[in-house]
Amino acid sequence: MSPVQTAVTHAVELDGVAVRFRSKKTDVTALRDVSLRVADGEFVTIVGPSGCGKSTLLKLASGLLRPSSGAVRLRGDTVTGPRRDIGYVFQRAALLDWRTARRNILLQAEMRHMPSADAEKRTDELIAMTGLTGFEDAYPHELSGGMQQRVALCRALLHKPPLLLMDEPFGALDALTREQMNVELRRIWRETGTTVLLVTHSIAEAVYLADRVVMMTARPGTVAGVIDVDLPAERDYVRTMADPEFARATRHIREHLGATSASD
Repeated sequence: MSPVQTAVTHAVELDGVAVRFRSKKTDVTALRDVSLRVADGEFVTIVGPSGCGKSTLLKLASGLLRPSSGAVRLRGDTVTGPRRDIGYVFQRAALLDWRTARRNILLQAEMRHMPSADAEKRTDELIAMTGLTGFEDAYPHELSGGMQQRVALCRALLHKPPLLLMDEPFGALDALTREQMNVELRRIWRETGTTVLLVTHSIAEAVYLADRVVMMTARPGTVAGVIDVDLPAERDYVRTMADPEFARATRHIREHLGATSASD
């Protein structure tokens, strides 16, 4: 008797996905024949030219956008509408000015009707994990850009989503703060085990953070290739940048995408 075969369930699956935007004046194909698998607990980054559909991929995974053709599945379930079992972090923190850091995080709990005690405990854990201790009662205007993004990350992780989608989360930060946030995000990902799908324009950021990097073509966007990143699980920023594997991976991506200069 042959062994029983079990289906492999991925955190994210895109099968032959296309997205077309049509109106009376225009007919634009944003994505064409995109297929991608992201395993549970994996950290995958997406790079490509501006306008190639990177953010559109995240909207598909979240259910905020439906494909024109093809299928999108999260953990084996076909995505047919907005999903509640994800976390989403955008380029801007989008915090409410009149709420403290803690109250901004807890907004997620209010919207989801989470038990108050559980939400408060989880908030305390996330504040400690992200280095926000001492700033819980600060308002957004009293926080740096990096701290605001930490609050946004806590808010996205409050309900322990199995999938975290991140759309250029550090693009508006200065270079040094961005590096620090890369280190913190990598550490937080290892501690939580959450699957992460992150869009970035920075090749260096993509390689530093990821297990795998997905390379997109110019519009209509499709997957040009996927590269495995063979770096240690624990990554010191300075040492990682000097690692021959880091140089190999970033060079390969630039050559594959036809980039002519370093991306920061």
